[in-house]
Amino acid sequence: MSLAFIQSCIAEDMQKVDAVIRKALHSDVVLINQVADYIINSGGKRLRPTLVLLSAGAFGRIEAKHHELAAIIELIHTSTLLHDDVVDESSLRRGKATANTLFGNAASVLVGDFIYSRTFQMMVGIQSMRVMEVLSDATNTIAEGEVLQLLNVHDADITDEAYLRVIHYKTAKLFEAATRLGAIICGTDAQDEAAMAEYGMRLGTAFQLVDDVLDLSGDSSEIGKNLGDDLAEGKPTLPLLYAMRHGTEAQHEIIRNSIEKGGLQELPAVVEAVKATGALEHVRELAKAEAAAGCAAIMHLPESTYKEALLRLADFAVSRRY
Repeated sequence: MSLAFIQSCIAEDMQKVDAVIRKALHSDVVLINQVADYIINSGGKRLRPTLVLLSAGAFGRIEAKHHELAAIIELIHTSTLLHDDVVDESSLRRGKATANTLFGNAASVLVGDFIYSRTFQMMVGIQSMRVMEVLSDATNTIAEGEVLQLLNVHDADITDEAYLRVIHYKTAKLFEAATRLGAIICGTDAQDEAAMAEYGMRLGTAFQLVDDVLDLSGDSSEIGKNLGDDLAEGKPTLPLLYAMRHGTEAQHEIIRNSIEKGGLQELPAVVEAVKATGALEHVRELAKAEAAAGCAAIMHLPESTYKEALLRLADFAVSRRY
């Protein structure tokens, strides 16, 4: 099941979201336009705005405010990517050179700030304190997740629970906000709002777990970034933690040293270890369990094309190869 097929039921709405994004990013400052245009034209799955629209559709209607919210969610995500690539010193994203590689770190950080602050101008236009509450909480939590991840770099002794906390804060929180907001604007009750939030959090967790798997097993031409990027930065992801616990003493030491020192000198041996210990399969199974729990949370919703798309999106998130 391709992502394009899943998103086909919201194709026209996504075009309206794109129009909102382009209007929002316009500036009289030439450099802002250059960097923003480059980022927007670099592609991406657009999962987060998709979730806003599908969540709204599942409750019967997609309105202009949902287009605005979908654009806000995508722009928040875009601003975090600009900052992430500077912090991580990344050179490749979505198969293209990162903005910091082309325009420099200073331009990337400052344009990221512009995009982030523009989203708050857009939030005001929604005229909903509940929307402001959800998005301000989400952006603050994401920032905490970024700092937690920074603290965990080169630490081979963190627990699975500590790593999952980073995932929940840094990645899954914006998924949760996207699905929650789609429901809020439709005026749903607290139970349905909570159900959509549960789905979003679980889906975001599953999505990041699969990203961790692909970082050690994917094809760089498909995943759009360099293989082993997380390992190169000394990030202790779940497949690495599992392989350390279940591998031989030699495998344990190779992975530990790779996390503590960073770099890709031992990448082939690390990849061999995570494959030999079944770490990749283990983490994919965890992702499948998260996705299944997310789907269970929304099973009570009325049948619709949008609900079906949400269920299929969960399947895509865990079966994808990019």
